[in-house]
Amino acid sequence: MTEELIDIVTKTDKPTGKTALKSEIHKKGYYHNTAHVWFYTKAGQILLAQRASSKTICPLLWDVSVAGHVDAGETIKQAAIRETLEEIGLVVTESNLQKIGVFPCFQSYDFGIIDNEFHHTYIIELKVTLNQLKPQLDEVEALKLISVQEFEELLTFSENNNHLIPSNKTYYQFVLKNILQQL
Repeated sequence: MTEELIDIVTKTDKPTGKTALKSEIHKKGYYHNTAHVWFYTKAGQILLAQRASSKTICPLLWDVSVAGHVDAGETIKQAAIRETLEEIGLVVTESNLQKIGVFPCFQSYDFGIIDNEFHHTYIIELKVTLNQLKPQLDEVEALKLISVQEFEELLTFSENNNHLIPSNKTYYQFVLKNILQQL
């Protein structure tokens, strides 16, 4: 697989007109965009994806339904649509995407990755069953639907339950609040 070329943005999420390979983006800490798509059901469930065991960052922890880098020249909505198809095999359209905000996520890891991302975050009602989704094996280990109450419980102890990514607690709470407004 060819390494992704990604647009570089400023610390305030403005385009710079420059691009770099994903590895260089993470090595040098360039600011860049990601598209995050959270799926929920009208029954009050949230779709979580377990990060593949091969992932460098937080392998096997549960996280956003779909997420990925925005490729150079691609709009954020295009990336959200592409990533949804790639990661869970589901076709969505721009009209399905309900943007709830942009969440800055700036983290450095001991193994040399400097991840300065803007999570452009969308929510979408999931209208298919879990077994109709097809996880992308090198990205997604497993998928599951959990109730809003289960998600809240996991968040309460996320710092030490080795389930959700602990550093994302505030982000998860932001997403949950927006999903609850749809139910």
